[in-house]
Amino acid sequence: MEPGSADDAALAEKVAFLRRPESYPEGTRAVEARETRMSWVFLTDRLVYKLKKPVATRHLDFRSLALRRAYCEEEVRLNARLAPGVYLGTAVLRRGPDGRLRLGDADAAAGEVVDWLVLMRRLPAERMLDAAIRRGTVTPDRIEAVADLLAAFYAAAAPESLAQAEYLGRFLEDQATNRELLCAPGFGLAREEVEPVLAPVEALLRDEPGLLLARLAERRIVEGHGDLRPEHVFLGEPAAVIDCLEFSRRLRLLDPYEELCFLGMECAAAGAAWIGPALIARCAARMGEPVPDRRLLAFYTAFRAALRARQAVAHLLDPRPREPAKWLPQARRYLAIGAEAAATLSLRAPAGR
Repeated sequence: MEPGSADDAALAEKVAFLRRPESYPEGTRAVEARETRMSWVFLTDRLVYKLKKPVATRHLDFRSLALRRAYCEEEVRLNARLAPGVYLGTAVLRRGPDGRLRLGDADAAAGEVVDWLVLMRRLPAERMLDAAIRRGTVTPDRIEAVADLLAAFYAAAAPESLAQAEYLGRFLEDQATNRELLCAPGFGLAREEVEPVLAPVEALLRDEPGLLLARLAERRIVEGHGDLRPEHVFLGEPAAVIDCLEFSRRLRLLDPYEELCFLGMECAAAGAAWIGPALIARCAARMGEPVPDRRLLAFYTAFRAALRARQAVAHLLDPRPREPAKWLPQARRYLAIGAEAAATLSLRAPAGR
């Protein structure tokens, strides 16, 4: 979406409307608006409305009204798996005969549909894992509850059949993009910051793909959550996980331990490194299996750390990046965690890489 485009103007009108408390049919004293790269989120007293931006990237396309509706419905469907009762459905945004926007009017006579939103029950922010980590209030019993939820989810998921080239292709493609962006001179990341992560990951993909392909052969690849981060984990009663990655089934097809390592890495970046090992151990026990090879877990952690570092610096490519001072330090934090994990791979990376 180019600044100054018709889509930009239409989105600005919708955002301005949704910022106003009087726009909501259920009534609310205030509205908190949050912007992400792909959406706007509006929090009322009791509910959450999520509006997808009309944008396209390598993995998603939200540019048409039909696609935004389809992805809203898919988001509701997918999130029922780990957050039952939280996702309430979709809400329609219309333009009435008087030209004014209206939210939630199901009557087609009320006007033309101009957008669709995901409708959720609002969860207490202080019970989300990221907030609890910041306050130092995370307890082992709540991590066990989350692990039990995830273990049951993974155990019930049907194994996915993928060709070896297709499965490895995701890692190879992402790693190539990781290197391209993290080594771009414009970001100022030093070689000694990025190579301790990138080189061991690439060496394993080149020399020991069997470590990953064994998981495929053992039918351990399932359709997971896809974006398992602390800000998506609810520690209340019952535990829940929200904000599943809805726009790419391909990116949801993974080894459960890959996204468990991802969550553990994110917790470590937030200052709670103990959570990852505890979560993995509990999940493995609940699924009745040993914890996988430590080198596999180290690979997943290093790979995901490089991916998150890349995503951090990618924000600086936006025409109008939000919080530009935030992204380079965040990338360096992920690279440090990735380098620590990669060091345990004990691989011989080629000289000069």
